[in-house]
Amino acid sequence: MATHPDYPFCTSFLDRHGRERWRFRRNGKTISLPGSPGEGAFDEAFYKALNGQSIKPAAEPKKTFSEAWALHRRTPAWKTARPITREGTERIADRFLALKVGPELDLLWGDVPITDVRRRHIAQLLGDRAETPHAAWRMLVVIRKMIRAALDAEWIEVDPTLAVMKKPETEGHKAWSDADLDAFRLHWSPGTTPRLVFCLALWLGNRRLDVVNLRWSQRTTRKHGGMAVPGFNLRQHKTDAALFVPEAPELTEVLNATERKGPHVLLTAYGKPFSDKSLTGRMADWTKAAGLEPGRTIHGLRKTLGRLIAEGGGTTRQIMAALGHEDIEHAELYSRDAEQIRLVIDAYKAVANRIG
Repeated sequence: MATHPDYPFCTSFLDRHGRERWRFRRNGKTISLPGSPGEGAFDEAFYKALNGQSIKPAAEPKKTFSEAWALHRRTPAWKTARPITREGTERIADRFLALKVGPELDLLWGDVPITDVRRRHIAQLLGDRAETPHAAWRMLVVIRKMIRAALDAEWIEVDPTLAVMKKPETEGHKAWSDADLDAFRLHWSPGTTPRLVFCLALWLGNRRLDVVNLRWSQRTTRKHGGMAVPGFNLRQHKTDAALFVPEAPELTEVLNATERKGPHVLLTAYGKPFSDKSLTGRMADWTKAAGLEPGRTIHGLRKTLGRLIAEGGGTTRQIMAALGHEDIEHAELYSRDAEQIRLVIDAYKAVANRIG
């Protein structure tokens, strides 16, 4: 038990969870005080108790998913997350909280008390989305953030999402094959918007949002080894990584064939910058027109650059430098496949030499 020099009649104690609590004791009466000394709610309650005024007990939280989401948004992990991460997470959270618990119920998941949720409820929610397993998994990841906040607040003691779903296996966006690259180049010539998008994504290793935001002012020349090297100063939206990427000859050819009409390199037919979402749909149209199979995406071109570097004998560090990867494990995904193929080819050569 401790007293506070600035708050007479106040003493602290530890509750059953080991947390420090405060109470006001005078004339045989004991009043619980919210929070800690110096906080607004504590001071307001203290002065009311000191003046003999009644104190209305603080309303107990309803402990719903919406309130758990509010708790998570106050955590250091949320406040220090990248803006793009917060934006995507918030979209999924808003979608989940606005979902009806059942087709015949008016109750929304945001209004459901977490204390009432069981594993079967979460399993049913995800089971209803079995046809889109990756979307279901992303929703589960966000739900777990709310569950974690509820656990930290000691609203619940058991995680109802534990082992409810395995992460779906996926290879992610597929790299384009050499045949895909050739077919696209044959159909879309330099000077066309599809070829410009193709080159910006392939030779700068750009993600979709970086492609639409690229500006002519980022194109520059740097001195290296006594030579002037043309290229782009990039700052990746996802990782905030800053890098200089020299221009490949094909990119230079396409840029020289592109009319400069504004600050953005890539513009629509109306002279406006693309949105990242609309660019996804347009690329699907352009690849279809070139005779490519579905699934050849802008991000797939970024992966293609990693593949080409690896197959050309480039090192993992070179892949990291070109794509702006921060961890070596991610970059090794490209070099590992290329190295496996090289090892098999060398093995076959060794067998041929042995037989011959």
